[in-house]
Amino acid sequence: MNLTSPTPNYDLPIDLNAERQVLGILIKHPTQVDKIIDRLRPTHFMDLAHRRIYEIILELYHKQGRISYTQIYNRLRADTVTDNPAELLIGLTESFVSLGELEPSIFQLIYKEGIRRLVKASDTIKSMALDPDFDDLEEIQARAQELIFSASQSGANQGDDAKNLLEVLNKCYLNLVQRREGLEDSYGLSVRYPSIDGMTTGFKKKDLIILAARPSMGKTALALNMVSNVAKRDIPVLIFSLEMDDEQLGDRIVLAELFSHKADGEHAVTSHEYQTKLSDEQFFLTQQVFNELYHLPISIVDKRGLTVTEIRAKARKFKAEHPNLGLIVIDYLQLVKPPGDSNRSWSLIVGEMVRELRDLAGELDVPLILLSQLNRGVESRESKRPMMSDLRDSGNIEEFADVVMFLYRDDYYYPEMAQEKGTEGLVEIIFAKQRKGPTGTVKLRFIKEYTRFIEEYS
Repeated sequence: MNLTSPTPNYDLPIDLNAERQVLGILIKHPTQVDKIIDRLRPTHFMDLAHRRIYEIILELYHKQGRISYTQIYNRLRADTVTDNPAELLIGLTESFVSLGELEPSIFQLIYKEGIRRLVKASDTIKSMALDPDFDDLEEIQARAQELIFSASQSGANQGDDAKNLLEVLNKCYLNLVQRREGLEDSYGLSVRYPSIDGMTTGFKKKDLIILAARPSMGKTALALNMVSNVAKRDIPVLIFSLEMDDEQLGDRIVLAELFSHKADGEHAVTSHEYQTKLSDEQFFLTQQVFNELYHLPISIVDKRGLTVTEIRAKARKFKAEHPNLGLIVIDYLQLVKPPGDSNRSWSLIVGEMVRELRDLAGELDVPLILLSQLNRGVESRESKRPMMSDLRDSGNIEEFADVVMFLYRDDYYYPEMAQEKGTEGLVEIIFAKQRKGPTGTVKLRFIKEYTRFIEEYS
């Protein structure tokens, strides 16, 4: 056999015997190609002649739906990969004993290719880290995370993507039984607001939830309240705060919890008092609240100007360290830094960022709540209740979102009328879109001083 192309890099992990066995079986038993076509790529074959033969097999299969020894031989004769195609093919067909060698050989090729990807990613990271032209450590770290995560996913999704109906219905039936028995795992993630949970049956894994409102309407407060309710069940939550720093969020979480003690008739601690000086009784109560919150598995990234790439890298790292991550919150979309090399319209850029964040939710298998501003157009209308078209820089936000929630308060726009009607603090949670549930409106009451939402009947 005479290869006209350079020989493969044998310093990388390689199994030439497994390559020969897979190709030999395909040539002698062409019907086996259906078991392999979605599992192996040309890059799984390191020997250049082997890789070219597999490429020919793929081309024939996709064009004709079948392969044969004669077709492969004729293609090789017109190719430059070998001077003696007959000798090459005979050597391959004599390289296996039985069809039982197919699955072990496929496994070996997938394993070796995965190791090669990790080695190459490591080499790229080393070169990038030592390159004097790269002087942004955080950019290098983000790129390294992306490379390693991508390499580690090699082969993870290999296999048959098509699921038969029996398999699908078995899972559906199991969920049905669990719901009938009242098992919480059969629903989505509960945020412990019955009115919201009733509309959503819990936020579903892989879903992108848009929580949008005008500034100071309470969207960050509601998100933090839901985060605390989730974390109190020992479910890790990751928050990306692109506007407030970690201390501001911490103070808000403490204040929201202090409201519960006020409601129980204990010494009240107002927002103003918390920020100034407390009495001995108030200080003791606040210490108690701190002790109750210390153990909550809430993590905060409070860096401004993060790109989607950086958010993805940090979220992947957190997921690797906390496999039971239950929720991600990003506050908020318009503060995510766009890519710097794009000449597209701002609307398209925002739409692309939203799509990537939805992909991140799917990749990490968690619901992701993305806060968003509404545009000023709502202010000029007679009816101030938000609509889909009010999503600021909407692009494809509504298209990619699985759930879209708007907040609306009468007292935000009409304080005197709200006082007369008794709707002060009453907040409408408008479900404008639910891919897996109904649309409609539920109501909560917002205790602004404590940044706390409570059920209206409370």
